[in-house]
Amino acid sequence: MSLRGSPRFVRSLVASLLLLGLVVTFWTGQQSPSTAHAASASLVQVTNFGNNPTGLQMWLYVPPTVKPHPAILLALHYCGGTGPALFTGTQFANLADQNGFIVIFPSVSLPPARSLQCWDVSTPKGLTRNGGGDSQGLISMVRYVEWHNHGDPERVYVTGISSGAMMTNVMLAEYPDVFKAGAAFMGVPYHCFATTDGSMWNSACANGQISMTPQQWGNLVRGAFPGYHGPRPRMQLWHGTADAILHYPNFGEEIKQWTNVLRVSQTPLFTDSPQSSWTRTRYGGTGICPPVEAISIQGAGHILGFDPGMDTMAIQFMGLNNPSLADANFSGSQHTRGCFEGESV
Repeated sequence: MSLRGSPRFVRSLVASLLLLGLVVTFWTGQQSPSTAHAASASLVQVTNFGNNPTGLQMWLYVPPTVKPHPAILLALHYCGGTGPALFTGTQFANLADQNGFIVIFPSVSLPPARSLQCWDVSTPKGLTRNGGGDSQGLISMVRYVEWHNHGDPERVYVTGISSGAMMTNVMLAEYPDVFKAGAAFMGVPYHCFATTDGSMWNSACANGQISMTPQQWGNLVRGAFPGYHGPRPRMQLWHGTADAILHYPNFGEEIKQWTNVLRVSQTPLFTDSPQSSWTRTRYGGTGICPPVEAISIQGAGHILGFDPGMDTMAIQFMGLNNPSLADANFSGSQHTRGCFEGESV
């Protein structure tokens, strides 16, 4: 019997998912009144949004003060979560209220169709552009908002937590022509979680045991959309050094992958500590919108993405907090659009 099929492995996986659920409950239930204020509008379910091969659910948040031709943020939940849970457990809807962008909060198909409620970041369908996996349904949601809510196709972004962070890596790899930037909280590199046995779980990747050269990781991303030579989206990466579910070495492998894809050095040009236990490094630039930004949280486990300060830093990196911030997409070492005037990229 394989490890993934063993009762011990199943118990370990379920325990990990339960741990994440407890962490989510802690973070979403213990926020202070000053940061846990309710969103101004309601979350609305949208059906018949387009091609949806895996039966995803679409939940949409449009703030009362939505800007004309608004930016779009795709926010992806963790294993065991849902779009509505991410809506209430993070600050993205409140930040949309403040800044006038639209947020899509999707859900994977519910049990029994998808018992663990994780995104498909493993199967050949899931790892193929327009391959009939979850990523194709998510793109349909983005196109729906562009059409029905007059969303700006030049300002589309994605963020996610845990399984949603892994899916963030997938979306930026498969659809670089759609997204301008992403923020991944506790993820793994694109294609690291690939499986062929139907388990949708890759223990070696989860445990941080898969290491490749930057070129090898970059080739996997480039192979997700063969023949594409256009600009690539920027990436912000987050990880805790004590993560026992998606282990910390994955953070370094993600940095290898995205610095290679964006053709910038793995040596950071800027390092600081936004908070006492945080180390932020920027690659390919020193300004607020570098090609790659990475934030390591000393001593933190699998608990990132629910802190209001983290959510705020994510939308700042994307430029969602300031409409005058032009997106910086990168093709080779050149960017097609700048950041703030005078910022170094």
